[in-house]
Amino acid sequence: MQNNLQATPASRPAAKSKAATTESKPKRPRGFAAMDPEQQRRIASEGGRASHESGRGHRFTAEEARAAGRKGGQATRKTSTPKA
Repeated sequence: MQNNLQATPASRPAAKSKAATTESKPKRPRGFAAMDPEQQRRIASEGGRASHESGRGHRFTAEEARAAGRKGGQATRKTSTPKA
């Protein structure tokens, strides 16, 4: 006995096109993006404080920051082969 695995168009649910769904409802921000900037800052700073209290946080010294900036600047200036 052989099963018919092909679905007929009548048995499939009607698919909505993307254009129809985006026109009917405007996309609204969710989660962190929906919060006001002050609330975002407060929550983000709590995470930073927790990181430092647990010992995982790191504050750059002036020398470390200078070295990191120099390293980043050198990486962006590298070019492969000159183009003619």
